[in-house]
Amino acid sequence: MKFGVTLPPFGDFADPAYLAEMAQVAEDTGWDGFFIWDHVMFDPTFHPNTDPWVALAAVACHTQRLRIGTMVTPVARRRPWTLARQTAALDRLSGGRLTLGVGLGEPAQWDFGFFGEDIDARLRAQKLDEGLEILKGLWSGQPFQFDGQHYHLKPVTFLPAPQQTPRIPIWVGGHLRNKPPMRRAARWDGYFPIKMDGPILPGDWREALSYISQYRTETSSFDLVQGSWLPLEDWHNAAHVIEPYIEVGVTWWIEDVSPWRFGHSWESQWQPEFTRVMEEVIRRGPPKL
Repeated sequence: MKFGVTLPPFGDFADPAYLAEMAQVAEDTGWDGFFIWDHVMFDPTFHPNTDPWVALAAVACHTQRLRIGTMVTPVARRRPWTLARQTAALDRLSGGRLTLGVGLGEPAQWDFGFFGEDIDARLRAQKLDEGLEILKGLWSGQPFQFDGQHYHLKPVTFLPAPQQTPRIPIWVGGHLRNKPPMRRAARWDGYFPIKMDGPILPGDWREALSYISQYRTETSSFDLVQGSWLPLEDWHNAAHVIEPYIEVGVTWWIEDVSPWRFGHSWESQWQPEFTRVMEEVIRRGPPKL
């Protein structure tokens, strides 16, 4: 199992230089991955925020080993061909260390609705699926055209291609037990579920993997990505918490590094305390088994 962190690039973390500094700390303390949220706007408190691609470019230039990426990018909010350019450039800049997390995007009323974009989940899912096919085609570096319901591309060739082959890995996020995200994940490289009423348990993973395996036709590796938060008192003796996930095949443990894991209100203005507790988790390094 590999260990990463995911955090909102808000408040002090909205400064790409500070974010890159903390990514370097994460690498130095033994984390395997560093992933940031992708929002234009998160909520009506208007937290300071940053562009994920500029921020991750800074991270790439200050690290050598960490896998980096977004958790998750709402593809329907972006033009797929622009996203293809951004991700290919970032993959090459990082030496082939990018993973693209994708999903519908939440909260839709703020990230889409505030800007007059459609918040309908079915429409956004259609754009997500078409967008992923476009990314795959453009990343190939070969002539590609597309004629879908929402997007239409005349024959084009995008060069340079990403460094990773056959392409940049894609992890699909979604609410646990929602079947469409699982079927979508089966076509790509990993599944990153969220659960609103408690932690995702090993039994949840068994059910999810059983369902996904019915739809997966690829023989390449497939990541099961556990987003969670480990109680700090278990940090240096975490085997009893984490080993059951290893046994069911989970490949990544992604630690939530956000102020809300500590019980702060979602709609509180950013406080210095938020930055302090987030930095403390990163500096701990990954849990010890």
